[in-house]
Amino acid sequence: MQLGRSKLKEKFEETLKAVFPIPAIVLLLCFTIAPISPSILMTFLIGAVLLIVGMLLFSVGVELSMTQMGERVGTTMTKTKNVLLMIGIGFLMGVIITVSEPDLQVLARQVPSISNGIIILSVAVGVGVFLVLALLRMLFGIALSHMLIFFYIVVFGLALFVPADFLAVAFDSGGVTTGPMTVPFIMALGVGISAIRSDRHAADDSFGLVSLCSVGPILAVLFLGMLYHPTQTESVSEAIPVIDNTVDLWRLFSSEFPTYIKEMAVSLFPIILFFAVFQLISGDGNRKSLIKIAIGLAYTYVGLVLFLTGVNVGFMPAGNYLGQTIAALPYSWIIIPIGIVIGYFIVLAEPAVFVLTRQVEEMTSGAISAKSMGLSLSVGTAFSIGIAMLRVLTGISVMWFLVPGYAAALILSFCVPKIFTAIAFDSGGVASGPMTAAFLLPFAMGACQVSGGNIITDAFGVVAMVAMTPLITIQVMGLVFRFKESRLHKSALERQYVSLEAFGDMEIIEL
Repeated sequence: MQLGRSKLKEKFEETLKAVFPIPAIVLLLCFTIAPISPSILMTFLIGAVLLIVGMLLFSVGVELSMTQMGERVGTTMTKTKNVLLMIGIGFLMGVIITVSEPDLQVLARQVPSISNGIIILSVAVGVGVFLVLALLRMLFGIALSHMLIFFYIVVFGLALFVPADFLAVAFDSGGVTTGPMTVPFIMALGVGISAIRSDRHAADDSFGLVSLCSVGPILAVLFLGMLYHPTQTESVSEAIPVIDNTVDLWRLFSSEFPTYIKEMAVSLFPIILFFAVFQLISGDGNRKSLIKIAIGLAYTYVGLVLFLTGVNVGFMPAGNYLGQTIAALPYSWIIIPIGIVIGYFIVLAEPAVFVLTRQVEEMTSGAISAKSMGLSLSVGTAFSIGIAMLRVLTGISVMWFLVPGYAAALILSFCVPKIFTAIAFDSGGVASGPMTAAFLLPFAMGACQVSGGNIITDAFGVVAMVAMTPLITIQVMGLVFRFKESRLHKSALERQYVSLEAFGDMEIIEL
């Protein structure tokens, strides 16, 4: 029931390798061009330790619980062959998991003129509807690229009627709702459904659920923008902690632990309740596997509590203060290359990225390795953060990048193998998780505040940019993969032709 010592060591090394570059970059900046107070630095370092331990426990817990739960639900649903039942369960799951997503709470607090409850419910319904559409796509074998083109045309059409101050927040919503709670369950659900199908496209169609579920929140928030016509409001920057001694430092973290203990309990409870009811009705599973899932859920819960405490208490103030300090330099342009470097490494510290890269490697039997996936995501995120920092300094609208970016991604979908398109659009939602929301967004807000920009239009949009660029980089990787595959095929045919030349005509006829 427990992971072996070697497996635990392997996961610890992976976690450390993914997270370590971020504190290293921050320390380098702090001791060179961006001095910060010792209290902020100590808060950041303790947050980094909590983040590492939290990610380790989360990755172990997801492997033991969320993945198993999602695959069981997907397999059982498909076996029933009852489309109406699948639609009902799919919608219910989409709503429950989205309400459970901690990143959505952060987004709801940022949206002006709309109450938290309304936006959370609207986004949850949006995810539920699009999860149903994603399940129906898998059942009936509808091409993902055709559905994405249709819905993104609708998205950008609606964007013409929404106030400009609200566009960045709307597109950010598509990224934050596919976070550490949603992605493991939805991806495993796709694997469970594809396991029942016997056709050759089953493995390709096991991906793509996350990509469609990312469209629902964007449409939901755009509709709210049309109804409420929200305008810009004052945005309060993250409070910078002032700590005089170690006792105050402990109080800062200990006072926040109960908040995230409660928040994650509320987040996990609907999923656990749903699975328990589903298990009772289906009667599928033995006691040993259920105990394993329960242990995994405990790991997941503790891991997310530590992770969110470390990120929100330790990383948010440091990110905001660093952004302010660097943007105030005479050579403020340096924030662009710094953002590129941070973006390259920070995506690997996202909890859901662990799940995606491993799932892709397993489903493709190593043809698409976790390492190559990680590299593509890092390059895409680095590019997007560089553009985001350019926007902070210049005030260029995010739509100037999103429209051509999505157009390029949709065109590429006709030129690469289907599985790369599905993985690419899944990657967009996965890359924009709590690390982006809790470090890079405050970083951009701090820089925007000092630069005298509009925080709502210029700082927001970071999540949307991070969600967009992997769509291109992963599909470019698919083009390279197709080119190499065609070269290998051509080389094999040439070798076969040369080998036949060694025989005479009669010998070839006999062969």
